[in-house]
Amino acid sequence: MATPGSAQHGAGNGEWRFYGGDAGTTKYSPLQQIDASNVKDLKIVWEWKAQNFGKRSDFNWETTPIEVGGVLYTTAGSRRDAVAIDAATGETLWMYRLDEGARGTVVARTQNRGLAFWSDGKGADRILMISPGYQLVALDAHTGQPLAGFGTNGLVDLTKGLDRAEVKPGQIGASSPAIVVRDTVVVGAALQSGAAPSSKQNVPGYIRGFDVHTGKLLWTFHTVPREGEFGNETWENESWKYSGNTGAWAPLTGDEELGYVYIPVEMPTGDFYGGTRPGNNLFSDSLVCLDARTGKRIWHFQLVHHDVWDMDITAAPILTDINVDGRGIKAVAAVTKQGFTYVFDRVTGKPVWPIVERPVPQSDVPGEKTAATQPFPTKPPAFEKQGTSLDDAIDFTPAMKAEAQKILSQYKLGPLFTPPIVTDTDGKKGTLLSPSHVGGANWQGGAFDPETGILYVASVNNPDSLGLAAADPKRSDMGYVGGGGRGRGGAPPRPAGGDPEARPAARENIGPGGLPLVRPPWGSVVAIDLNKGDIAWRAPNGDTPEYIRNHPLLKGIDIGKTGRPSRAPLMVTKTLLFTADGSNLFNGVAGGGGNGFRALDKKTGAVLHEMELPAMTTGIPMTYMVDGRQFIVVAVGAAGVPAELVALALP
Repeated sequence: MATPGSAQHGAGNGEWRFYGGDAGTTKYSPLQQIDASNVKDLKIVWEWKAQNFGKRSDFNWETTPIEVGGVLYTTAGSRRDAVAIDAATGETLWMYRLDEGARGTVVARTQNRGLAFWSDGKGADRILMISPGYQLVALDAHTGQPLAGFGTNGLVDLTKGLDRAEVKPGQIGASSPAIVVRDTVVVGAALQSGAAPSSKQNVPGYIRGFDVHTGKLLWTFHTVPREGEFGNETWENESWKYSGNTGAWAPLTGDEELGYVYIPVEMPTGDFYGGTRPGNNLFSDSLVCLDARTGKRIWHFQLVHHDVWDMDITAAPILTDINVDGRGIKAVAAVTKQGFTYVFDRVTGKPVWPIVERPVPQSDVPGEKTAATQPFPTKPPAFEKQGTSLDDAIDFTPAMKAEAQKILSQYKLGPLFTPPIVTDTDGKKGTLLSPSHVGGANWQGGAFDPETGILYVASVNNPDSLGLAAADPKRSDMGYVGGGGRGRGGAPPRPAGGDPEARPAARENIGPGGLPLVRPPWGSVVAIDLNKGDIAWRAPNGDTPEYIRNHPLLKGIDIGKTGRPSRAPLMVTKTLLFTADGSNLFNGVAGGGGNGFRALDKKTGAVLHEMELPAMTTGIPMTYMVDGRQFIVVAVGAAGVPAELVALALP
């Protein structure tokens, strides 16, 4: 059932019913009790500790709670227990724990970003969660008890129906919540990172819709098209039979007025080598619009052809009602790792501004055949620097610039979409990409102000090397895998299993003296006017990291605010834009993250107030009104600091 204000106009009724505030993932609330005149008075009014949920303390808690009727609902701990919390006081109201045995301890992704909610408007309220072992669970929102009439005793096994004879524990799961569009629960999928996969064969991340009342499977959308289906011919040499991934690990977005759901599909197996899957590989790296009740494809657009850069669509698409040249458009915007904002008419799929196919450099890796062209939006401008050259070198002093250019010359440089190389080809360590696969925008995505047409997005400028190495046939049949460049060839493989502390170390800088290699800003918040297709303003995300400010090579040099190289979570209200340093807890970089939480002027990006939280922000902030008081709640944590929810309000 649709609720007032739950489509694309922001969170309504003082609540926060969806992961992104509304079904359109705007992360906008019209609440204005907290404004520029009093934001300096914000205080922590309660904290909810997640420390004892699970055998080990979680610290990278990427959740954003939902709030309905004075109750917060979220997941907590490595088991992803569902919890209900009094939104005014932080008191725990109920907890649901599903013991899945071994199935729940070996998981594809340890992260989980929350829950979904459905109501018939008459008191039959449901919470939908996806378990670590990839089961869909329906709970009574008032008691936390499984609903016997849903699936089998409240559970639906999501590992069934994936066209594989066997799906092993840990192969597939979910890192983001389901979304409910009208009476359909739409479920995405997340698989293990594919930097160095053991096989070209993997489970496909099909998208599926289930009846919210019964749990009955309504439809399956094959993100790797089967024989006879649209797009099957883009998987040459019958690679569709065994290729996997192509899930949607980022949050999903819905339009309850149209009854559509928008799917940000990730890339196929593996991340940096596609020789085992020749062709453009539809529907990988595509924004796909489906009828939420039937699963019928309404339209699609592939943002990256034959991806070998790990350029997944990592953020939830954002529904935006905009006015372009006097014409009102129901739009959808997708921000990406490569620093682009792709904007479409969300009804027809027609680009709001032309998206043109342009020739790009080609791969010389044996067995690889990259696409001859890639789609480039003509508007808005890229919100992050794209491509690498010697001119990008850090240049605070002439000696520093010379050393940085010497380091840059050890890598293959080039424009966006320059393919990875085999390490040591022509004496180069790897291809230096900017933005890299951990740069640009990521799952934090953007926030949209429906009153002004401004889209806010946080971005990271962090070039990184992609170098390939021949795969050991005893360990992988991929031909080539990530493994060169800086000794990692990109992101290290995400560890399997449920250990939340098994995380990669922060990525060291490769510039002079351990400084960043390229000029700042290294982290930014960017305002994009979607009515005009222009950049409205750009501001650094926080101050300069301490180790850089105090670096001996920079003694006596004022380098200004560079921004922190970590992705800032964003939430916008009628009066303010809220952001933070970010967590830097997975695939982070040196100097990233911090405890700072800020309120910005929406028109200029100027900092109006900054405060320190108990740890780094790990989730997207959300806001709601209870008993006449506006609260802001955000998840925080850090290595060695157990995760918690922090609630802010005026005294």
